[in-house]
Amino acid sequence: MNRAPFGKSPFGKSLSRRNLLTTLAAVPAVALLAACSDSGEEAKAADVKPADPSTPAKPAATPAAVQVPEAQGTVDMAELLKPGALPDKQLGKDDAKVTIVEYASMTCPHCAHFNDTTFPELKKKYIDTGKVRYILREFPFDPSAEAGFMLARCSKDNYFAMVDVLFKQQPSWVGVNNTKEALLQISKLAGFTQESFEACLTDQKLLDDVRAVQKRGADEFKVDSTPTFFINGKTYKGAMSIEEMSAIIDPLL
Repeated sequence: MNRAPFGKSPFGKSLSRRNLLTTLAAVPAVALLAACSDSGEEAKAADVKPADPSTPAKPAATPAAVQVPEAQGTVDMAELLKPGALPDKQLGKDDAKVTIVEYASMTCPHCAHFNDTTFPELKKKYIDTGKVRYILREFPFDPSAEAGFMLARCSKDNYFAMVDVLFKQQPSWVGVNNTKEALLQISKLAGFTQESFEACLTDQKLLDDVRAVQKRGADEFKVDSTPTFFINGKTYKGAMSIEEMSAIIDPLL
């Protein structure tokens, strides 16, 4: 069944700061099902399919114990790393041999799966050791995901910590009857007040910038599902395991 992309009908073509908070209080449970793909104009994708964590990327034929995922395209890394509407949020050293850029949606269960199962080992094995530079970029498909990323941005130096909490707590705020209230309770644990929470989610420029990051990813780099990874210029789609990511990264070191 085709559903209208979030951020459009039934909420209107775009969401302003005046009604984003109201919208969050009424986001239906179907949001979870639509979270990892979008067939609307904002994603510029004619046939978008959700990523599947059980079969994250088509493996190339190889006798190795862990099959190397097959790249699904290439991008110009110089263009990819040019500044966008928002400053990149990065972990790792600037001069790392490998750069990973991930486009994710806060409401995507496959992104949460990657965050919870693969990212801790990726960080320990490659990012913290200076081998990999990791950049996370916003690619929200719905108002709830936009709100999650806005709150992470408003967390300043705690951006990645807030992203991690929101992914880990995803079942408690995605697809619930009142997403606004659920996000408020999580945000209070991260140090937000009612006032700072509402100020963040009514920041029109921040909302526009988050959307601009998504639009650039779709228009310039053909991102149409989440998570999408660019690893030293090659494109991989799906929530890969640490073994699969190692199979890609190790030959590049």
